[in-house]
Amino acid sequence: MKIRRACFFAALILSIAAPGAARPPNLVFILTDNQGAWTLGCYGNPDIRTPHIDGLAAQGVRFTRALSSNPVCSPTRATFLTGLMPSQHGVHSFLDPKFMMGPEAYNTLREFTSLGEILRDAGYVCGLSGKWHLGANLTPSEGFSYWVTKPDGHTKEFYDQEVIEDGKVRKEAGYTTDLWTRKGIEFIERNQDRPFFLFLAYNGPYVLGQLMQNPPRNRHADHYRGVQFKSFPVESIHPWQFANKGFHNTRNAMERTAAEVSGVDDGVGDVLAALRRLGLENDTLVAYSSDQGWMGGQNGMWGMGDHFRPIGAHELMMQIPLIFRHPARIPAGCTSDLLVSNYDFLPSVLGYLGLGDRMPRGPRSPGRDFSAVLAGGMPDAWDNTVYYEMETVRAIRTDGWKYVARFPSGPFELYDMRKDPRERFNLYGQPGMEETRAGLAGRLDAFFAEHADPQYDIWKGGRSKAKRHAE
Repeated sequence: MKIRRACFFAALILSIAAPGAARPPNLVFILTDNQGAWTLGCYGNPDIRTPHIDGLAAQGVRFTRALSSNPVCSPTRATFLTGLMPSQHGVHSFLDPKFMMGPEAYNTLREFTSLGEILRDAGYVCGLSGKWHLGANLTPSEGFSYWVTKPDGHTKEFYDQEVIEDGKVRKEAGYTTDLWTRKGIEFIERNQDRPFFLFLAYNGPYVLGQLMQNPPRNRHADHYRGVQFKSFPVESIHPWQFANKGFHNTRNAMERTAAEVSGVDDGVGDVLAALRRLGLENDTLVAYSSDQGWMGGQNGMWGMGDHFRPIGAHELMMQIPLIFRHPARIPAGCTSDLLVSNYDFLPSVLGYLGLGDRMPRGPRSPGRDFSAVLAGGMPDAWDNTVYYEMETVRAIRTDGWKYVARFPSGPFELYDMRKDPRERFNLYGQPGMEETRAGLAGRLDAFFAEHADPQYDIWKGGRSKAKRHAE
């Protein structure tokens, strides 16, 4: 693992200088929807303005190789909150509307102990502002007492949309990205005198569906009009592209993406400013991530894994931003190239907050605790391997290789990620690859044999709590 030497010494100084904490750190977890890490300036994007998120990274730790364990929103949000894979929590794809509102609505996490419940039991007050998409959206659950959300999961637009507040559905005439920010700040202001956990779950930038056909309307629209984007490759549509063909390579889709990313960045800036105004900056751990990655033309692909047939497992569908800032304890300007997954988030946050002993013991999470990195150090041991699945697709990613298997009969993929980071040359079936392929396949099978719950193990006839979208 690479972590700058300066970060270690900065962390040492912080640990010596920091006074004894009167209360545990607050947690603000900002989670976006369908945002590849590459759309942010701090991850190298030259086109899209994200000064506040870039500043967050400059003031803390940025993970350069964080990957999501699934390419769609409901499963990944469940994984962030529980530390479990889809084949453990049972949400393999995005959740059906009937399970969010109406007589069949139910909380898909009800059988598990999740982050909000753990922090509530540790004395935190917990609030959700933004997208839930995990079922029973009308009713607060999973430890949250403050609850402002959407009645659905998908996003048709960001204006004149229905929202849930005080247990009722109402129309929000304004820009919902701004609404989630305002309500998140309201929660912080109400609870500034006690430990709090704010789950600020934006449904932006979203960047798919009919939304991509509509021109941007927010405060950044004029800035991006006519911009020549360098970060959106214009290539022939990949033969596996199934959805999104109508806006593939279109200028409007690029402008809309950029404007919505910058809209989220504005919200991050407002939340950080509120923490400073209230004197809570040094008392609050801020984490920023996205539920899954997203592709905007690379390799002729637009979207995430479920937008392809067969379902995709490309690196950029998996790569998510992952940033942590806590000025009192986390040294500024650090990066880590550990291979980490969103299933590592829960044990790491609990470890950082001093609550590692509250990590649920069953089902046993595959997650690992990387909280030592946040203090400028290194975990005692770390295996640079992460796993991925959506329905019948599973993958293993190591330092040097990626192997993708599709049940029951392929197609299979094998990539040398050092020589071919863009995954252009599938080596599966090529002479000389037999040993590498067999070794990765064995590790993939062993991981799921250890962790998958038989009732949710699709490869062995198990079910999904969500509608199956590809057979």
